[in-house]
Amino acid sequence: MTSTIDNGVNVQALLDARGVLEGAPEAAKFTWRASSKWQHGVASTTSIKNYFGLGEEQSHKTERVFDADHPETFAAPDDGITPIEYLLVGLASCLTAGVASVAQNRGIQLRSVESTVEGHHDVRGILGADSDVRNGFNDIKVTFKIDADASEQEIEALVAQSQKRSAVFDALANPTEIAVEVTSA
Repeated sequence: MTSTIDNGVNVQALLDARGVLEGAPEAAKFTWRASSKWQHGVASTTSIKNYFGLGEEQSHKTERVFDADHPETFAAPDDGITPIEYLLVGLASCLTAGVASVAQNRGIQLRSVESTVEGHHDVRGILGADSDVRNGFNDIKVTFKIDADASEQEIEALVAQSQKRSAVFDALANPTEIAVEVTSA
């Protein structure tokens, strides 16, 4: 009896896209966008709808809206997660999706995948209390708990391949050039 592995990932479509884009590198250049508006205090609302890819403007099926704020410990109303926590959301979701994709491609059935991402942050930097303390995370730790029809070594290899291909992991682990421009309203 042959069992079919189904982790909900259409690997063939991903492999087909890779094949097409290898021959059309310009189409592989995507521009992702987020638009944020200040609400009050330190709260903002960010929306994501349109992006550029495959040589033309694209749209998600639905606009997504994200609220950011700071917790009451920072004298804020806590109407959303902090901006730096969104980095953790991005990293956790990217690595977790990667594990599912790699497992599907390697014929490994997943039963569950959980990831916990912790970022250690000395807030004296962002508060201006100590100019020698960096503003961002000092370090980030990712812990996976995976139940799958695979050996421990195969599971470790899934995570390693996910990490190797993760756009968010790469953006956080390597310097990324950021340009900031100001225009008048």
